[in-house]
Formats: sequence, C-alpha cells, structure tokens
Amino acid sequence: MSTAVAEQTGLWLAEFTRQAKSEKWLQDLRDAAFARFAALGFPTTRNEEFRFTNVAPIARENWPLAGSAGPAPAAEAAQFLGKLAPETAFPALNTAFFTRLEYHSVPRGKVLAEPIELNFTADSKAAYSPRTLIVVGANAQCTVVENYSGSGRYFTNSVTEIVVGEGAVVDHYKIQCESPEALHVQTMQVQCGRSANFTTHNISLGGQLVRNDIGATLSEGTEATINGLYVVSDSQHVDNHTIIDHAKPHANSHELYKGILDDKASAVFNGRIIVRKDAQKTDSKQTNKNLVLSDNAVINTKPELQIWADDVRCTHGATIGQLDAESLFYLQSRGIAKGAARELLTYAFAQDILDRVKPQNLRESLGRFLSEKFHEHGK
Repeated sequence: MSTAVAEQTGLWLAEFTRQAKSEKWLQDLRDAAFARFAALGFPTTRNEEFRFTNVAPIARENWPLAGSAGPAPAAEAAQFLGKLAPETAFPALNTAFFTRLEYHSVPRGKVLAEPIELNFTADSKAAYSPRTLIVVGANAQCTVVENYSGSGRYFTNSVTEIVVGEGAVVDHYKIQCESPEALHVQTMQVQCGRSANFTTHNISLGGQLVRNDIGATLSEGTEATINGLYVVSDSQHVDNHTIIDHAKPHANSHELYKGILDDKASAVFNGRIIVRKDAQKTDSKQTNKNLVLSDNAVINTKPELQIWADDVRCTHGATIGQLDAESLFYLQSRGIAKGAARELLTYAFAQDILDRVKPQNLRESLGRFLSEKFHEHGK
C-alpha cells in the first residue's frame, strides 16, 4: 500500500474504530467492507473507470462523520443488504459507515398509490452515508423518489439497492440538487426479476464534483429504461457511469442521457451494455446527447457494447452540439430577444427528459427549477 493510500485510509480507520459496534451480522458486514476499502483505497485517474474524474478533493480531506447510529436494520433486510452493490471503494465505504438504512418492502401484488419519497439533506462539513434498500415483491408496483439537497461543503456517499420481483413494476427517480460546493457519489444497483419493468430517471443539477454509478441486471423478459439529465455550469463536474447487464434472453433496454454544459463545466458519460452468451433476442438502444453552450465546457462520452450472443438487436450513439443557429435566428426574427431565445432552445433540449417524468408535481417542480436556472444563467 502506498504512503498516500495509507494516509487516506488511516483517517477513515480512526473514524471506523470510534464507531459504535453493531449487531454481529451487521458488524461482520461492516468489518469486511472496511477491509475491502482499506485494500482498494480511493480510485485515481490511473483507474480507467475514473480516468476523467479526480476524486482527490474527497480523498485528501478529513471528513468527520455526520449523524449518530439509528435503529438496527430489520433482520429481513440482511438477505439483500450489501449483496447487490459492486465491491468497489465507495460502496464499501458506505457499508462500513452508514448510520441509517431506508428499508422499504412492498408485498407481493401490492400497488402503492403514493410514492416512496426519500429526502436526504446535508447541512455541515461532514461525510454523509445514506443507504437505501427497496425490495418489491412479485407483481407489485411502486414509485420511488430520492431527493438530495444541502447547504455548504460536505461529502455525500450514497448507496441504493433495488430488488424488482418477477412481474413487478418500479418507477424510480433520483433528483440531485446538492449545494454548489458539495461532493456527491452515488452507487445504485438494481436486480430485475423475470418479466419485471424498471424505469429510472437520474437528474443531476447540483454539486461541485458528482459521480453516479448505475447498474441494472436484467432477467428473462425484463423491460428496463435508464434515463438521465445533467445540467452543469461554472466549474461543476458530473460523471455518469451506467452498466446494463442483459443476463437472460428476451429482455429490452432503452437508455437516453442528455447533458447541458456551460461555462467551464465538464461532464462524463460512460454507458456500457453487456449482452451475455445466453441472452438471445436482446433488444437494446443507448443514446447520449449533449448540448454545449460554451467554448470552455468539456464533455467526454463513451457508449460501449459488449455482446456475447448472436441473435440480438443493439444500437448506441452519442452526439455533441451547440444551439442550432437557424432556430436561434428564427426566434429572434419573431421578436424574441437573443437571451430569451437561448433559454427557450435550451429548455426544449431538456424537455425530452422532463416529459418522461410521470409524477405531475415532480415534473412541474423540475420544470420551474430549470426555467429559473436557464433564465438566471442567461442574464
């Protein structure tokens, strides 16, 4: 282990040692997770998965832990907790330190009329470790909304694990509106059962340094939609890594990520679709579109296909462009000021994602937020 890694993990070891002990099954899980984190250390830009994202601002700071230990997780959560998330550094760090588990179980056949709404708010210079486990029974239906917000400088390291039972329908939203100074990492891993239908919309609006790792494993007949919108300005950086794993035949996946970049902001999209050898009759489409409003903004996009089956239909593509000059001219010729015309066209680019948000109140609040953001930034 290098000196730098030892120094970084040593700060966390001191916090881990001071942490109150949990029940044996949970403490064993925490001990194994911290040992894994200590062995791995924080990723660097030499790691291909973090080639364009430098997490040194997270690694080099001594973050006190936020929050005290909450009630012990329900024993029934033990069969899934920590079993889905990948064994990489940030999920391991979360498993070692989370103090509160948002565990929600939807019984077989149950249809929830109201969304499961999870609000995570940070307000101090500390490290937060939100942990969520959603288990949805066969043929059940639910909507899940995760909201992240805060003030000041802090570090949020979140893990969400979702189990979608056979024939179940889950509509998931993550709204990241962190403080402009915040550092935010989330790992979400989804396990979809046979003929399940899973949809997620990942909306990234805040944060100084943001990393989203999203993974979904599909079973036979699964229908999965993985959408995202990232809006960055000033010197924000947002990195979206997605992996859709077609493990069984006859599954469909649709992915659309759209980015809007201004000023000196930067973003990353790395989307990987894996089609296993037995996953015949797979149908998968992946698209990443980016609107770059400034000569100083940078986007790195890398759609990937890894196909081991031969009877499949898979497409992927990425575009990077600016506001259409003809459309801008047309609006101005109709008496619309240049700034207002830019706002309209920018909003129209984002609206494709907003229109797919099903809960009306959420769709409307996002629309208002983006209208105000584009208006203020366009002044």
